[in-house]
Amino acid sequence: MSSKINFVLNILSRYKYLITIVVGVAVVGFIDDNSLMRRFKYDLQISELKDEIKAYNQKNEAIVRRLRAVQRNHKEIEKIARERYFMKADDEDIFVLSTDRQPGVDESAETNDYDETAQ
Repeated sequence: MSSKINFVLNILSRYKYLITIVVGVAVVGFIDDNSLMRRFKYDLQISELKDEIKAYNQKNEAIVRRLRAVQRNHKEIEKIARERYFMKADDEDIFVLSTDRQPGVDESAETNDYDETAQ
């Protein structure tokens, strides 16, 4: 029994630096709260958030440009009112074209192509 213990102690004393390095890399790379794995994960999240910030900044710039255009030009206000709210001038008529189905139409009657009296 003591020969096995001496053998293990001999291996540990011979490779003590290698064992220390392997354990240290395992702790720093995978086990610790500040591990390299988490750092890479956080770097990915940071890059995604930076992309989102860039997209929001672009949207903000477009909206600010539109707001400035509306503040400078009253024709823009009329354009927005006509497009979004279907407003019109006194001498105009508006026709709204829609592809939506009317609520009172029976869909089963439209799809029934065969003659029921033939049966």
